[in-house]
Amino acid sequence: MSKPIAAMASLVRPMVEEHCEDLDVTWFTSTEEALEIAPHTEIGWFDMYDKEKMAQVLSTATNLKWLNSIYAGVEHFPLDQLKQQGTIVTNGAGLNSSPIAEFVVMGMLAAAKRSDKLMTLQQQQEWPEQAPGTTELADGKALIIGYGGIGQQVAKKLSGFEMKVTAVRRTASDDPAGLGTEVIGTDDWRGRIGEFDWVIVSAPATSETRKLLGKDEITAMKSSAWLINVARGSLVDQDALVTALNDKTIGGAVLDVTEPEPLPKGDPLWTAENCLITMHMSGVAQTRMFQRAASRFVENLKRYRNGEDMIAVADLDRGY
Repeated sequence: MSKPIAAMASLVRPMVEEHCEDLDVTWFTSTEEALEIAPHTEIGWFDMYDKEKMAQVLSTATNLKWLNSIYAGVEHFPLDQLKQQGTIVTNGAGLNSSPIAEFVVMGMLAAAKRSDKLMTLQQQQEWPEQAPGTTELADGKALIIGYGGIGQQVAKKLSGFEMKVTAVRRTASDDPAGLGTEVIGTDDWRGRIGEFDWVIVSAPATSETRKLLGKDEITAMKSSAWLINVARGSLVDQDALVTALNDKTIGGAVLDVTEPEPLPKGDPLWTAENCLITMHMSGVAQTRMFQRAASRFVENLKRYRNGEDMIAVADLDRGY
């Protein structure tokens, strides 16, 4: 009996090879090698930084039964094709929740204490009497839009700051994280957005969530509120955000994601008032991402062989 054909990037080879003895694996090092093996592959792990090239590879993977990915978002995959093929897609949901949540807290503290202005003062060798940022997180109110793995980790970390946290899920429920967070439904948050000092976006990117925060939602925010986006740039109406920032109708924004990426030089978002931009770093600003991903892959490989339910199976209809 022939071994199932698998294809994976050589980067993960040292972490998973010993568990793949019953697979015929190609450890590719280039897009060209991935394209060559993709049409014959049953099990694939085709993650690439260039999403267009990755989609090109996947479009040829017509015999793929299981696609594994380190990415939590799957909007850049050919979902219709994968669904038609009956391909199981396991994503990276939850793998990087904690470091991304740390990035959220970093951004909030940077905004609250205006660390950007503090660094400028240091460079200018100035010693002012007044602090550039005096906001306190304690007793503040935060709205987390998207209460999956990332949102729950954000709530967990904010609990240490004695913040009042409200989270948005598809339907209102008790807090699945057991933190005592108020959990409201998708029909309830817009009418309340003006209550919050911090609006944190961690929802998946789908056709339903495109420009989830548009002009009306941004206009309804508190004039002192900050928007934190660690989801995808497509969830926020960027033109409306730039206008709000420059007109100072909101306090500011911390953006780890933009649309497009990379953000082009000269884009007005770069120079918008009170806007702190990190270059989609929250998911890679950690040391154990590939180890966690490899461990999950090995466990899922065992379950795949045994026909058992797998971890983090994406819903291709919902797109996450």
